[in-house]
Amino acid sequence: MRYTYITKFTCSSRIQFDIEGDIITNIVFTGGCNGNLKAIAKLVDGWTVEQIEEKCKGNTCGMKPTSCADQLARAVREAYESQK
Repeated sequence: MRYTYITKFTCSSRIQFDIEGDIITNIVFTGGCNGNLKAIAKLVDGWTVEQIEEKCKGNTCGMKPTSCADQLARAVREAYESQK
């Protein structure tokens, strides 16, 4: 299933990815730091929701209360829960 998440408080405006069970693939960020976000997407491709949360949840960017990585963790959890 393709899932779209609208980010909050980040330079990226949207995250799209595929979710099959708890596996996340084909992550695409819209906006933000292009090179860094492409790298994150490649590094976590094929990871489970739990693995992404473990590494990305709670990361902040500058003075912001979140980051694109943190938003990804929130997005994958939301997508996973919406499947139930």
